[in-house]
Amino acid sequence: MTASRLHDGAPGENDELSASLRSGDSLYIEPQHAKDGLLIDESMTNGGILKGESPEQIKTESFLQAARSEALRPFVIISSSYLLFTITDGAIRMIVLLHAYNKNFSAFEVALMFSLYELAGVFTNLAAGFMGAKWGIKVTLISGLSLQLLSYGLLFGWQDDWSKTTAIIYVTVAQMFAGVAKDLTKLGGKTVTKLVTPDEQETKLFKLVSLITGWKNSLKGVGYFAGSALLQVSYELALGVMMGLILIAMPWAILGLDRNLGTAKQQNASWKDVFNLDNRNLNFLSMARLFLFASRDFWFEVPLPFFLRSPSCDGLGTDECFDSGDCGSGAICGMSGYCENGNVGGGCGGLGLDRVLVGAFLGGYIILYGQIQSWTPQLVTGPLDQTPPNKLTEVLWGIINCIPTLVMFIVMTWSPSFQNDETTEMLVWFIVIIVAFAGIFAVNSSIHSFLVVNYASKEKIAVSVGFYYMSNAMGRLMGTLGSGLLYTHVGEYVGRLAGMDAVAGLAACFLAGTISSFLAALITTRIDDGKAGLKCGSCCTIVKAEEDEDEDADAIIKEDEWEASHQS
Repeated sequence: MTASRLHDGAPGENDELSASLRSGDSLYIEPQHAKDGLLIDESMTNGGILKGESPEQIKTESFLQAARSEALRPFVIISSSYLLFTITDGAIRMIVLLHAYNKNFSAFEVALMFSLYELAGVFTNLAAGFMGAKWGIKVTLISGLSLQLLSYGLLFGWQDDWSKTTAIIYVTVAQMFAGVAKDLTKLGGKTVTKLVTPDEQETKLFKLVSLITGWKNSLKGVGYFAGSALLQVSYELALGVMMGLILIAMPWAILGLDRNLGTAKQQNASWKDVFNLDNRNLNFLSMARLFLFASRDFWFEVPLPFFLRSPSCDGLGTDECFDSGDCGSGAICGMSGYCENGNVGGGCGGLGLDRVLVGAFLGGYIILYGQIQSWTPQLVTGPLDQTPPNKLTEVLWGIINCIPTLVMFIVMTWSPSFQNDETTEMLVWFIVIIVAFAGIFAVNSSIHSFLVVNYASKEKIAVSVGFYYMSNAMGRLMGTLGSGLLYTHVGEYVGRLAGMDAVAGLAACFLAGTISSFLAALITTRIDDGKAGLKCGSCCTIVKAEEDEDEDADAIIKEDEWEASHQS
């Protein structure tokens, strides 16, 4: 039996390694040109087309027919399990964060709860590729789903009468298992969609992956909303429903997959190979990625939901009340007979939104981000003549990435809207800035995904991108912990029943995100990849391309790859 290699690589955070097809989420099996990595049975294929199928038959076959295909069954099971897991991964963050907010934990204390979740991603991103190559996708997928069940199960044990220290340690460990589960499950969901060839034929495999890709980020956003909505009813209900989704996926993964699926038929890369830093361009791209993702998590994951939940500072500790209805949104009537902050550690000065609206706010961002990322070539870089992208393209969009967070820092620091607690105007500002950032960040993320494939194209993926994927998790960890510190400790102390001024705290987080975006762009300038120049539309050339016929021919090929990689 012969075998053709599926391109291997440890799974990334949101923007998978392969931007070669719809931001890295498609599969094309090419026996002659596949790189070193995982192996699959070539008897299933014939030059990338399933045996026994003509191109005409494949083009006319529907998604449902493709899903029922015997050859595609493992792919359908793996992808479906990953999609169900994605909902629970988004939900667990909102359940933990909003439940901790109601228990009066500060932003920094909640950030600590997520620390091992992010740190686990640093090491699991590196180890997951080896595990998949040695034990197969079935083992890693089932392990990931099982650890997610364990994490949710442990959260049932979170007791109200525990001290804060005990609760932080317990929840942090529970979250660690969720962090490991995320990357193990993503290995199963993404290994079969790594590094595709630039072929645009519409096989049923291509169609099925495109469909699944379109739902991936959307379902994570659904998870954010579902977790917060279910939490509004009951903490236990929220945990139970998410465990049910995982249990739905488990039998199919256990019974429907071959244990040898995805195992390596040759010697796998070693840990020494993973930390080989000979690829200069990839190393600088990895450093830039660390700061790129920190630029978002400095304000998004913990400070933003805290601010959206926190009440206005006006009247806290001074207005008398008989019940919470006498106080402003997000505030409660305390035992002293005065309005007070329900979570003093979360600060005051926010919008006082309920949990469902907070979940919808964050979930909407993720859905928008995912959709824009998928259509970046058609909507952005294509019309601007920036396809295929190079380092100059990323530097430009990296600088643009600084604008929304910088504007928000200025507005929150000096605008009358925030100084006078004008709730409607504040909400409008947040919607405008977050929508703008989602679009710009999605473009940056999509460009990054293409560049890592481009720079790593001549080497083993496991060798080339170990540091790249680790930097993604490190950036999230840095942003999460840094945001907790800034949000909790920056700003004036308003009073015993109000807490700190959260407006100043969140403004500082936006400033940190701006600095991080600028550093990412600055580091990207060190990459040696600018011969193609930079345009901003057909009539505007910012950096003139260097004359090179071979370079021009290569650029045409890369442009075809870039466009094919994002077709739906």
